[in-house]
Amino acid sequence: MRRVLSVLFFSAAIFLLPAIASDELPLDGFSVANAPAERDWESKFRALPSAQNQRDYMQHLSARPHHVGSAYDKENAEWILARFKEWGWDAHIEDFDVLFPTPKRRLVELVAPAHFIAKLQEPPVAGDPTSNQQSEQLPTYNAYSIDGDVTAPLVYVNYGLPDDYERLERLGVSVKGAIVIARYGNSWRGIKPKVAAEHGAVGCIIYSDPRDDGYFLGDVFPAGGLRNANGVQRGSMMDFASNYPGDPGTPDREEKNARRIPANEAPSITKIPVLPISYGDAQPLLAAIGGLLAPEEWRGALPIPYHVGPGPAKVHLAVQSNWDIKQVHDVIAKIPGASDADAWIVRGNHHDGWVNGAWDPISGQVALLEEARALGELVKQGWKPKRTIIYCAWDGEEPMLLGSTAWAETHAAELRQHAAVYINTDANARGYLSAGGSHTLEHFINGVVRDIEDPESKLSVWQRSRLVAIGKAKKDEERKELRARPDLRIDALGSGTDYTAFLDHLGIATLNLAYDGEDENGIYHSIYDDFYWFTHFSDTDFVYGRALAQAGGTAMMRLADADLLPFEFGDFADTVQTYLKELKTLAQKTQEEIRERNREIEEGVFQATNDPKRPLVPPTAEAVPPHLNFAPMENAVDALNRSAAEYRKALEQVNAKGSAAPASASLAEVNKLLIESERRLTNTEGLPNRPWFKHQLYAPGFYTGYAVKTVPAVREAIELKQWKQADEAVVVVAKVLENEAALISSAAQKLANAK
Repeated sequence: MRRVLSVLFFSAAIFLLPAIASDELPLDGFSVANAPAERDWESKFRALPSAQNQRDYMQHLSARPHHVGSAYDKENAEWILARFKEWGWDAHIEDFDVLFPTPKRRLVELVAPAHFIAKLQEPPVAGDPTSNQQSEQLPTYNAYSIDGDVTAPLVYVNYGLPDDYERLERLGVSVKGAIVIARYGNSWRGIKPKVAAEHGAVGCIIYSDPRDDGYFLGDVFPAGGLRNANGVQRGSMMDFASNYPGDPGTPDREEKNARRIPANEAPSITKIPVLPISYGDAQPLLAAIGGLLAPEEWRGALPIPYHVGPGPAKVHLAVQSNWDIKQVHDVIAKIPGASDADAWIVRGNHHDGWVNGAWDPISGQVALLEEARALGELVKQGWKPKRTIIYCAWDGEEPMLLGSTAWAETHAAELRQHAAVYINTDANARGYLSAGGSHTLEHFINGVVRDIEDPESKLSVWQRSRLVAIGKAKKDEERKELRARPDLRIDALGSGTDYTAFLDHLGIATLNLAYDGEDENGIYHSIYDDFYWFTHFSDTDFVYGRALAQAGGTAMMRLADADLLPFEFGDFADTVQTYLKELKTLAQKTQEEIRERNREIEEGVFQATNDPKRPLVPPTAEAVPPHLNFAPMENAVDALNRSAAEYRKALEQVNAKGSAAPASASLAEVNKLLIESERRLTNTEGLPNRPWFKHQLYAPGFYTGYAVKTVPAVREAIELKQWKQADEAVVVVAKVLENEAALISSAAQKLANAK
């Protein structure tokens, strides 16, 4: 790999040479004159975050249950506010009214062939001092389940995803009029009752199978970190991916004086009642199901044969909630920019939990707080960021992004005008850096984590991540790219935490950061996610919390101080090119599969291979899909590649000027275009049938929930075999990419002409 000369003004790419210290490399976005001072301030910052402080913050913030509407949730918000003010920040709390249901009645009862009533209760664990706070704990439930009281046959549906129902159809099993039981995993939980309702089910039960989340993987709590037989995963069931996240009663707070929608009219409430249960409660239910033996890959780790049903098991399921309006309390803190105060760099992590929430979310919140303390200390020492820095401690994330969505929608016009970047964190653990976000920031975050030391290996975070990825790669081409590509790829973002409104709705360039990969985590959304568990089974000495604070704070400083915002379009164009290849491959594969299946139907393959003792319903023939016209996207991607090269060339021209490079003031127009670049990837109409989701490259999947679908309008139309819509979406996405290419070209021209 080649070395980048130190005379460069703004580096267009960083090529790592192990012999070169990171502080000898050029600093993206900074002039030769300004880079040394920035590196000095960043070095001072990274020495400040304290692991002990984070431990102390966590012990306080997770001392009691702090769900939305609880007394301790409000106390925590006020405590966080006081810390910001103590550290010199201009801080306040913004309150929003939101619909937040809590359980009034819950029942899962096996009424045939035997009788059993599920406990629906997580008992205290000896030695875990906060697990006995039962009077303050939210019961085990799924928020935004519709009220209902149903009795019906029970059918096991594996993970409860569309492919599972296709398999059931082949098995001749219908869930119409039945209650389904699905295991957690392979998708966001809310997809399971959604798909069940689409197939005619009247109720849904979800459990954590020990094969996915329990003793099959290791020792269970309290002996180990994994889920025990009584652990239950609470969570929201709001159908946000089909509609919108945030308060179901306020579809968009940007619309002033909008009428609050009653709960019975809100489209994101489930269509059937749903409850979560432990695998201890699930075992008697599953054992009572008869019918066909479940396919091998559907079988979990409980010591029973897994059958599909229906019959003889019959279940009574009842759910009733208090549909109350509660307040969420967002803590907003600011350090004003010294010379470009109208440009905002925004940082967020939520503070509410389902119960005590030490890992989720407090492990991320304490890192954010240490960043804020350290930045406040730098201000006292004389540091002044060019751009305004805003730190946010969100409330109401767990029920489905209530606080961040309300704040982002309320301030949408300001954010569109001022917000350059949003950086999010959530839960944090031990291991390797997980980074996702806007690919215009891929090169930037690679540069940041080259400057962060991994606390276990003492390598840079970047180097450890690269070596781990090489070790896990299954294909030669993957290893080859990891060794040759200057930047590690970052993930695309769908949803599932507080960046959603910023990226998917407003088109603000976004990053999401966390360390993970080494801990056994089986306490997600249970009473056992507490200080005792975290300090015994996760980042016990908080060194990765410190590393997260170092990474997040360094990124914030670099973005706030850069002469030229460090957006880069080469990695972005390369990623979009990859998406186009994936779409073309998906369309071709779908055509070939349907063509082959139709031929096998015609040849009688399914009748010949059918076992009369285990009969399967043969598939039906489908129309062969038409060939999609990807030419508009191909042309747009070509334009994107050309414009990215233009921008890189303009950077090189500025680099060649050395000390005569343009002053920050003359770069103002370029920076405005860079801020606008992510907005250009949205359109006002939004995605088909999902107008709240504006971004045309990233969105949560309609049938995945949290997991991303890239170029979603095209990709999901192909997956759902909606060929006319796919063709139309190609044209829409191509136009968005053409507009982006034009903006990048304009930025390149202004940069090249800057004085």
